[in-house]
Amino acid sequence: MGRSILLFGVLVAALLFPTAIQANSEKDIIETSAGRLQITLIGHGSLMFEHKGKIIHVDPWSKVDDYAKLPEADLILITHHHRDHLDLSALKEVMTDETAVVMTPKCVDKAGDHIKNQTIMTNGQVKTVAGLMIEAVPAYNLVHMRSAGQPYHPKGEGNGYIITFGDKRVYVAGDTENTPEMKALNNIDIAFLPMNLPYTMDSAMAADAAKAFKPKILYPYHTLFSEDQVSGFVELMKGVEGVEIRVSK
Repeated sequence: MGRSILLFGVLVAALLFPTAIQANSEKDIIETSAGRLQITLIGHGSLMFEHKGKIIHVDPWSKVDDYAKLPEADLILITHHHRDHLDLSALKEVMTDETAVVMTPKCVDKAGDHIKNQTIMTNGQVKTVAGLMIEAVPAYNLVHMRSAGQPYHPKGEGNGYIITFGDKRVYVAGDTENTPEMKALNNIDIAFLPMNLPYTMDSAMAADAAKAFKPKILYPYHTLFSEDQVSGFVELMKGVEGVEIRVSK
């Protein structure tokens, strides 16, 4: 289809963790009560979901793919205002006059004039947008700081999102650490957790969160080239029942 698609593969040998890894698929298909959900990990923090004829992009970033070749969006979710998540060039390629765009107040400050059909969400809000229930989860740093007292992602500025597709709740964490709000989540079927130091979590933080809220399927994402972090995370999750880890190559 003229696009680069990340294959779901293995960063650590499947023989080492035979029950932990789901491998070798261009796209993942999840069955929901409202039809199939197709997931594409495009790269970095960029994702694409396809469900019931709708295209949902998350944090499209032009450095990881040519968005001119990707489907136009019915819905776009922007987690926060940093340039690798709020990329006007990528948005321009997939946004139409009808595209609904969910974003934070800081995103509006940065790009509001360029986006027509915007829905502003703050931490804790729940809204139905483009026919989908969206919940905004706080995304912020507890430990990693840009400078003394200045976290890379201050509390209140960024969102993670829980999107409900039929009977499946999909959590895209955004740029965050293992916050109390994340660890208190319930009934998450699919989760995308970042491991990208120093901006988000290391493997221990991600494992701490995953063990707390136990998503049924978990994708490490926004990992750049942190293979050691991802393999360390898989090692830390060995023996944790009820969580299937799927690692992108």
